[in-house]
Amino acid sequence: MEWGERAAAAICPGADYSVIVDILSFTTALSVAIDAGAEVFPYRWRDESAAAFARRHDAVLAVGRSAASMPAASAPVSLSPASIRSATGLTRLVLPSPNGSALASQLAHRGAVILGACLRNRMAVAQRLASRVAARKPQQVVAVVAAGERRADCSLRPAIEDLWGAGAVISALADLGLTGLSPEARAAAAAFAAVAANLPAELAATSSGRELASIGFGQDVAVAAELDASASVPTLTGARFVDASHGPMSHIGCTDAPT
Repeated sequence: MEWGERAAAAICPGADYSVIVDILSFTTALSVAIDAGAEVFPYRWRDESAAAFARRHDAVLAVGRSAASMPAASAPVSLSPASIRSATGLTRLVLPSPNGSALASQLAHRGAVILGACLRNRMAVAQRLASRVAARKPQQVVAVVAAGERRADCSLRPAIEDLWGAGAVISALADLGLTGLSPEARAAAAAFAAVAANLPAELAATSSGRELASIGFGQDVAVAAELDASASVPTLTGARFVDASHGPMSHIGCTDAPT
């Protein structure tokens, strides 16, 4: 278990599976969209190139939260999980994000199977991983990457909610019999265990949770706290995340993602 893009670049080349965790809000939004039957295209930037990317894939481009809240907004879907949940007829979504989506774009060419996990689908992801890892010899390696947040100078801010999310996945994997946890993985699992009984309130009290509530997006925090509510297993296939909860879970080169 490690933090952010630089650490992911170091640990993921040696992994068979890379699990991205970005609770507020990329992987939570991803799980909500996948639950609704949509394909999700991660994209590192929200700029003109993102609009061109969305047109190329005949997909809706998620706007910023503030833009989506404006009455005149022409595309009300944003990184807000609540906005995705309320959307109708959404089948293909480009979801820019400087954290989780950027990680997915970075890791797309590394050769591992890439999954998106959050508190909502941590058990589904763990169950799918456990069945795959147990069936293969020699032992497979799972890298769990907590996305964290960005400070004003673009440096990494370790976000406690992502530590809990990573720990939730790792705890479920351990409960399912996986062994060989690193000290960092064990510490993340212990951090999740400390808040699991009071998760909605703890998540709302984090710096990120308070920030979202202050700008009118407290519902996004509530959605993120829906522990084990989703059975989806978002897996990056080509340029998009699809649900691999039942079908094959294999990496296919990401041929149309930003580098």
